[in-house]
Amino acid sequence: MWLELIAMVAAGAGVAGIIMGLRYFSKNKLPRWTVPAAIGAGMIVFSIWNEYSWFPRVSGVLPPEVTILSAPGETQVWRPWSYLFPIHLRFVAFDGISLKKSESDPALRQAEMMVVQRWGKTLRIPMAFDCAKGSQAVLVDGATLAADGTLTGATWQTAAADDPTQKAACKEQ
Repeated sequence: MWLELIAMVAAGAGVAGIIMGLRYFSKNKLPRWTVPAAIGAGMIVFSIWNEYSWFPRVSGVLPPEVTILSAPGETQVWRPWSYLFPIHLRFVAFDGISLKKSESDPALRQAEMMVVQRWGKTLRIPMAFDCAKGSQAVLVDGATLAADGTLTGATWQTAAADDPTQKAACKEQ
């Protein structure tokens, strides 16, 4: 966050330098107010670009095994342009790198879901999947999935037929 603040100030200073150069070479034909106006405009444009480019920048560097399942667009009052163009400040992804198949029953799988937030820590949520029965379970608070398919500390929940999490976990690789 501090680096983004410094980058925003640097963008404003850069635009100010360009306008000051234009004023110098035009022999001050540009009004004096153009320098602070350009600083403000440069900082606002950089901030908007930085917010809207966050999701493509972060999702673009993810390995191919990570599948983005959901990236809701959000609108906010203090960002009135977000009503026209919603902004992505978080997304949910399936971590295929963490996928483990049971040796005794290949339909049983375990993997992690990632909740990536713009201004927060990335949350990793372990989950179990039964591809044969179309069910899944969240493995929190000590819940485990044994190699033989025994689930302790959690209950299986039937997944919808079009559930993207279940599809990502159960696709053959």
